[in-house]
Amino acid sequence: MTTLKRVDVHVEGIVQGVGFRPFVRSLANRLGLAGRVRNDVDGVFIEIEGAHAGVEEFLTALERDAPALSEIERVTVVSGEPAGHSEFTIAATGPAGLCRALVSADSATCDDCLRELADPAGRRHRYPFINCANCGPRFTIVRGVPYDRLLTTMAGFAMCPACAAEYHDPGDRRHHAQPTCCPACGPRLRLLDAHGTELRGDPVSCAVTLMRDGHVVAIKGLGGFHLAVPASHEQAAATLRGRKHREDKPFAVMAADLDQARRLCEIDDAAAGLLTGRARPIVLLPRLDGAPVAASVAPGNRSLGLMLPYTPLHHLLLAELAGPMVLTSGNVSGEPIAYDDADALTRLNGIADAFLTHDRAIHIGTDDSVVRPMSGKITVLRRARGYAPEPLPLRRPVPRPVLACGAELKSTFCLAQDRRAFLSQHIGDLENHETLRSFVEGIDHFCGLFDIRPQIVAHDLHPEYLSTKHAKEIPGVELVAVQHHHAHIASCLADNGDPGPVIGVAFDGLGHGADGTIWGGEFLRADLAGFERLGRLAPVPMPGGTAAIRQPWRMAAAYLRHDHPELDVARRHADRWAGVLALADKGVDAPLTSSAGRLFDAVSALLGVRDAITYEGQAAIELEQHADPAETGAYPASVTAGDLLTVEGGDLIRAAAEDLAAGVPTSVIAGRFHNGVADAIVRSCAALRDATGLSAVALSGGVFQNVLLLERTVERLRGAAFRVLTHVRVPPGDGGISLGQAAVAAARDRT
Repeated sequence: MTTLKRVDVHVEGIVQGVGFRPFVRSLANRLGLAGRVRNDVDGVFIEIEGAHAGVEEFLTALERDAPALSEIERVTVVSGEPAGHSEFTIAATGPAGLCRALVSADSATCDDCLRELADPAGRRHRYPFINCANCGPRFTIVRGVPYDRLLTTMAGFAMCPACAAEYHDPGDRRHHAQPTCCPACGPRLRLLDAHGTELRGDPVSCAVTLMRDGHVVAIKGLGGFHLAVPASHEQAAATLRGRKHREDKPFAVMAADLDQARRLCEIDDAAAGLLTGRARPIVLLPRLDGAPVAASVAPGNRSLGLMLPYTPLHHLLLAELAGPMVLTSGNVSGEPIAYDDADALTRLNGIADAFLTHDRAIHIGTDDSVVRPMSGKITVLRRARGYAPEPLPLRRPVPRPVLACGAELKSTFCLAQDRRAFLSQHIGDLENHETLRSFVEGIDHFCGLFDIRPQIVAHDLHPEYLSTKHAKEIPGVELVAVQHHHAHIASCLADNGDPGPVIGVAFDGLGHGADGTIWGGEFLRADLAGFERLGRLAPVPMPGGTAAIRQPWRMAAAYLRHDHPELDVARRHADRWAGVLALADKGVDAPLTSSAGRLFDAVSALLGVRDAITYEGQAAIELEQHADPAETGAYPASVTAGDLLTVEGGDLIRAAAEDLAAGVPTSVIAGRFHNGVADAIVRSCAALRDATGLSAVALSGGVFQNVLLLERTVERLRGAAFRVLTHVRVPPGDGGISLGQAAVAAARDRT
């Protein structure tokens, strides 16, 4: 007689609205098992019984073969007595059981849907809104919970009988796929002129014709509008750059497929996996010499931000265009992405010549994610579409719900409850009303979507950040102020599930220090609850204050002072050089900073790479690209002990200046500078290990978005027997600050 086995399985994570129950039913039927599956308050509950070997295989395959959009956090298995089920069924679940269901991120069109899109005999041939349980819009169309069609922006589209049959069939891949539709019942594509008048003809073909003729077309994607021109059309790219007021920052490029992408950039297996994965981020990759891309797409840049199509509409457009296209956020630089049709027609007026839009509303604007491959791993530079709002697991549960309001630049917020942290999509720099409104609306949306009512609100120390001001306006909550660089290190700890303590190296542009000064090159002893400042880069003045951020040559002057007046940087700014030196010498309008970002700025200006910037971090980004990666030499920087360990960044500047005066190529100097910074970090950490006994190092802050520096630093630290933590799922820059703030607030709440 066959021995029967029964287990109850509880699966937590993103397992609702992703085809998980039909998958479970199909798996059980294939293995000849009986029971039932239903949604519950935390995920999916399964009763499964049958032959012992079949149940064991079921438990293995449950995680191994789970649907593409699912994210399993935890599986709990409890044995029980067989109940005598004769078949396997999907049990109905009431609304109360759905109220805490997680929402998956938007996902790129799957292969099954692409085959339908290309099938002339199919009823969805060339239909730009094709999707199923394994792909398509999710987060950007959800208005509330439970996650069903009535609470998405598909509510106004009644399914036709054919779509309804698929939707209700447990064996169909569209079973309970809320955006299910077809040309007979779903959204409709339209092409509008700049005044909002609908143009005749096939919208896709007409839009491609306009682009080929050099016109800028605004295209409504999953999370908002993008501005598109052919990537090889110089005049069109230059026109777009001028209209968007984006002087230098590179545009992203979308290629039709991996073969086309390989004609533009160097793509290894890791990069190919990122390009073709369901998240479909923008991937920063080395640009090939002679790549057929207009100069105005990424002026003076050795890399390209490359992505592959993630909607059916993208596939249709690229198939007709027969070449890659620029696809950049539909906004004026500094504003959030436009995602509402009426708003887009207003805000993009004067930028776009036509609008390729449709009547499926976007509920929440979400920009494209940006990543960089690094030694087989990735550095996330911007976490948004494809990743948000999927939760980040926390090592320990949060005692009371937390809202963390983040920083000022590259703003995100974070909500934490139980063992989950919900990091928002990238919102932008909180420097204007539009971005602040998106920030506040996003918080309200997340609170409702995940049923979180914050009792603790964490914020930055800087009193003038709009995020700080918003936190202080929230009534009835407990406020927790978190120092900027402690939040960076805490973010790295939370990202790695490590409680600390560690030696935290927080290198960024600037942050409000605990002593009221401007920090940015910090060595901390840190865990989640607190920190001690152990070291820093030697402070230097910022002549002109914020003007020194916009004009890096001022930082070169601050570091060089009266040395090397013969250098080109001094000659290029001879009319203002003496005045800037006077500010630095007298300390007038020249606050002291330990910022690592300003150190990189100074070298960039010294080498003639960038004297003035048009976007945040530009000087350092271009310095990294200018550096010779084969250079092994390193400039020495003295590291002195005392109340605070101090790294003399000026030593690096002087060594670079001497090589420059001696005629050493600037690419070699840039390489030696990067190596010198990495060496100084390692020697500093070694000294701090001797003082503290700590042998783990966490690297965080925007400067560590520099892959050359990050790789050199990690390699040297590991060679010195350190355990090294770097960011894995969230940005090392200010986009990850809110996660760190939430982790700090929760840790302090436990004490």
